[in-house]
Amino acid sequence: MRARDLMTSPVITVQPWTSAKEAAELLSMHGFTALPVVDDDGGLIGIVTEADLIRGRIPADPRQAHRHHDAAVAGKSVGDVMTSPATAMDTGTDIADLCQALVDARIRAMPIVDGSVVVGIVTRGDIVRMLAREDADIARDVKHRLEIYGGSGRWHVDVRDGYVHIIDQYDDDTDRHVAQLLALAVPGVVAADTAYAGEEQTR
Repeated sequence: MRARDLMTSPVITVQPWTSAKEAAELLSMHGFTALPVVDDDGGLIGIVTEADLIRGRIPADPRQAHRHHDAAVAGKSVGDVMTSPATAMDTGTDIADLCQALVDARIRAMPIVDGSVVVGIVTRGDIVRMLAREDADIARDVKHRLEIYGGSGRWHVDVRDGYVHIIDQYDDDTDRHVAQLLALAVPGVVAADTAYAGEEQTR
């Protein structure tokens, strides 16, 4: 599965001169954790996260005399608080590589670009929701792809906890390999294998 298969698109973006307050409103309204920051041409120049927006923006209790709050912080723009440059990945990036990047960099969202232009975003939440898909929904999508490729009535699909087992009525190694690749491209599939129906019956 590739980033293009899972990304949210079109993606809501902000620009450096967007106020921090407006960015916070967008995050709150849509339930996002981060927003890509783009230039006039849609090119990625940074990312602004929940952490960026809350840092230094909540005044301390005035009764705590030893604590100081800079009131000027409240008027900051996205350009003042964003992380730049931002890490991004291409639409063709393997989701496994994207997941590893999210974990390694300890970030919650990855902008997806076509060239330098932001075309989508993938979050940890997107991946968790994908892994939580019902087996019946996964099986339906796998069967649909297989029917487009090799016709209806040819394939039997069994899905358990995201693991897909495909039985082919015909003994064709090439078709079974393609069937496996098609299954692996379906959101929620953890692994996939194939077998010839004749071999299954002799077990």
